[in-house]
Parts: sequence; structure tokens; C-alpha cells
Amino acid sequence: MKAAVVGERGKPPAYLDFPDPSARQGECLLQVVASALSRTTKSRASGAHYESPSDFPFVAGIDGVGRQGDGTRVYFAFPRPPYGSLAEQTAVDVSHCVTLPSALSDVQAAALANPGISSWAACEERARLRQGETVLVNGATGVAGRLAIQVAKSLGAAKVVATGRNLGALESVQQLGADTVVPLGPDRERLEKDLAREFSQGVDVVLDYLWGPSAEQLLVAAARYGPDNRPVRYVSIGSAAAGNITLPSAVLRSSAISIMGSGTGSVPLEGLVAILRRLFQAAADRRWEVAVQPVPLSEIGSVWSKEDSGPRVVLTVGP
Repeated sequence: MKAAVVGERGKPPAYLDFPDPSARQGECLLQVVASALSRTTKSRASGAHYESPSDFPFVAGIDGVGRQGDGTRVYFAFPRPPYGSLAEQTAVDVSHCVTLPSALSDVQAAALANPGISSWAACEERARLRQGETVLVNGATGVAGRLAIQVAKSLGAAKVVATGRNLGALESVQQLGADTVVPLGPDRERLEKDLAREFSQGVDVVLDYLWGPSAEQLLVAAARYGPDNRPVRYVSIGSAAAGNITLPSAVLRSSAISIMGSGTGSVPLEGLVAILRRLFQAAADRRWEVAVQPVPLSEIGSVWSKEDSGPRVVLTVGP
């Protein structure tokens, strides 16, 4: 079969022949039709991710949409190494597959699964979002952030505050349900005033896709301006801006802030599978928007290094 094969650490995958998989007991053999090119896929392939494979060669990709032998369309995650999702076929544990609603296309499902579950798991499993609360999405202009707005509203948030650097994109997120926008520009005085306004009114949950300097400013603002004894559940989901922050210990001692993370290691796999079922149904029922750029798998070399700020690249297999 043809696949995106990673031959050595630090090298991008190449479109090459790779041995066909065969299903073991408890697995299903899938004909892959679509797989999103996510940050996690790139990070694992480069060796930078904490779950990067150590044996080479292997097929890149952690999730996608495929068809079972009887034609049933499923979303799947975590194929058995050395197989991945960026291939014509893959072998996956049956428990890692979720049947898709007919209203979702292959490309739509592949595009929204990873970013959608990031915010759904963060809201539902980690922050325990309650009806009527206020959610701030830090980094709301990317694919994941835009979906986070829609997810938060569907899970009961009464108000969503969106932050971002791209002013044009930030204005557009109001059409998705954001009630207020806060530009993360160079004007620190204006940013301080904006954050003071939002936190003084009350923010219950922060979904952070950026980390870095904006996280530092948000945490300080939450401690400084938030109502006394009103807990803020701060959930780190991504680190698009930076991998580390510098945080004064007084921020935590002087406030009711709880900092937590949300990722594949923080929610049990069976919990993620259950979330995916609800996510896909909500996306189909509510017709969530996600910007997608379909690209044939054979052209993976031309998009592997593409910036993640635009539409979500989805590699397609077959006609």
C-alpha cells in the first residue's frame, strides 16, 4: 500500500510503499479515506512529542475516517504501530472506532475530531463546565479555538470571551457564538483594561490553546481582578505560543485559580470515545463550521510544513 512513511527521527514523511496491515484479534482492518494533518501528528513524527514512536520506519498519523469491510464509515484513533492513519489501509482496535452520523462528510469528520475533542474534553471532563457559566477561549482564531467557542456554547456556556492576535479573524468568531473579543496585541495597557473588565465580571473557565506570555497575563489578571473566592478553572490544552511560562507564586496564593491540563493522558480512552460520539452528533445537528483544505495523500510533501493558522489540511485517500 501507499503511505506517508517516516524513515528516521527528525525527517518528514515520504509517500512510499509500506507493507499492508492485517487485523489481529479485536482489531478491524480499515480502508482509510481521510486524515487530518494535526500538530500532534507532526510532533509525533518529528520525535518531539512525548508519545513519539521510537521504532522506524512507521506510518505517520494518529486518527482519521475509514470504511470497514461492510462499508460502515467510522472515525478511528491510535492505529497499531507501525501503522498510522496517513495510509491507504490501517489496523485499529475495534474499541477505538466510532460510527459516524450520515450528515457529516468524511473530510468534515476528520477535520473536527481532534480540535473538537480537545475543547469538549476540557469543558466536560476537566473543568466540569456548568450551565450558565462564562468561558474564555485563549487563542480563539485557529481551527481548534473556533470550534471551542461552538462547543462551549453547546455545553451550556452563557457567555464566551474570545482572545486572539488576528483582528480580522477575531471579529469573525462572533458569528460562531463569541459574545466578547479581546485582542492580544502589543498594547499591554489596553489588554490589561480588557482583561480587567472581563475577569471583574466573572470568568469561570479558561480554555488555553496558546500558553506563553498570554497565559501569564491571563492568570495575573484572573488573580488581580476576579471576584474574591470565585474559582477560575484554567485548562491548558495547547502551547502554540510557547512551551513555558513564568508565574509568580502569589498568583495562586491570592486567588481561587485551579490550573489543569487536558490531553490524551488526562482523560481515559473510554471517556474520549464516549465524548467523540456526542461530539460528532452535535456537529451534525448544529452544523458546526470548520475550515478545511482537502489534499490528496500523494501530495503530503507539499503541505507537511504548512503553517497551521489557516484551514485544516485533511489528506484524502482514493478517488
